[in-house]
Amino acid sequence: MKPYTAIGAAAALALAQVAGAQETAMQSTTAGPPASASIPHPKAPLGRWITESGNLEVDVAPCNGPTASGGSRTGSTTLCGKVVRVLANRSMSAPGTDMAVADARPALGMTLLSALRDTGGGDYQGEIYNRENAKTYRATLTPAEPDQLLVRAYVGIPLFGKTQVWRRPAAEHGGAP
Repeated sequence: MKPYTAIGAAAALALAQVAGAQETAMQSTTAGPPASASIPHPKAPLGRWITESGNLEVDVAPCNGPTASGGSRTGSTTLCGKVVRVLANRSMSAPGTDMAVADARPALGMTLLSALRDTGGGDYQGEIYNRENAKTYRATLTPAEPDQLLVRAYVGIPLFGKTQVWRRPAAEHGGAP
């Protein structure tokens, strides 16, 4: 039994040394947040985006006015997305056909994205409105490449949703308008 005890003691000593090194490394990184953790995500979804269907150009910007509860937005930035240009009328649920909208209001000026808040990890969570069925869904926006925005609409939890890729208009990233 003694050889196993010696081996067990050596293994325990090695594990203690590794744990000590990890703790020292963690202390040096937790002494203060990295500079990038305290500033907003550099790839915030601000600006204009073309929806995946190519139907609409949406401008994502800070929301104006008071919050729904009547308070002000000081201390936190909430983003909204309004339609600034109508490009087509293609169905998202039946590709290749024209969209039959359930909401007869004009798309131009309509708020599609609302209550978007930074989650702290670069994603923004809020709501998205679907004109085709007149329903509002939870949404997560994730800036991807400089000209891509991943928009995940879902019911309940993100697992039960669909992700679309929105792109910047050509004029915004150096291409022809």
